[in-house]
Amino acid sequence: MMGIFTPMSAVCRKNGGLITHPTTGPMKHRAISLVLALTLGAPIASTCWARSAGDYYDAALSKQKAGELREAVQLYTKAIERDNNLLMAYQMRGAAWQKLRQFRKASDDYTILIERGEPSFRAVGYFNRGMVNSSSGRYAEAISDFSAAVKIDWKMGEGYFHRAVARIKSSDSTGAFRDLHQAARLGDTDAQRWLDLLSPGWREPKK
Repeated sequence: MMGIFTPMSAVCRKNGGLITHPTTGPMKHRAISLVLALTLGAPIASTCWARSAGDYYDAALSKQKAGELREAVQLYTKAIERDNNLLMAYQMRGAAWQKLRQFRKASDDYTILIERGEPSFRAVGYFNRGMVNSSSGRYAEAISDFSAAVKIDWKMGEGYFHRAVARIKSSDSTGAFRDLHQAARLGDTDAQRWLDLLSPGWREPKK
């Protein structure tokens, strides 16, 4: 899972955007965008002024955790209207859109992360957009996004795993097995289970 650091001081800057610094690390889930920051999302409310971008973000996060996704989307949008550089609001709104199966809107929000974010944020954006593309049956686009994600963060085991899934659905079994092995070496348990089933001797050292 990926931890997310959001400097509180950034919310208080009058014209400055909130700068977020996600820390990369092992992530483990099938739909990262639906879990990312929901379990670790830190409140970023500011006491600088009433109903700030941070206030709306915190209210939206609470709604999202409660499963009130449409209300959450509306509140994230209000946060963005007050600070259009608040990248976590785009990330979490994208996650809400994705769970609502509004894939185009989710993809648009993840694209903003890719275009504006720091490298670790871009890796998350690419992965999340890859998940959207895969769910929409756009496997070539999904493979491209997962490839971009693992290029930025080569330790992202689930990026290799989901690229393998997209490659299987694109009839690229050779590339898929290569990705499964890489994901398994990085500790991805889904990839390890798949290989145990498809290639039982994969754990044995090569002679």
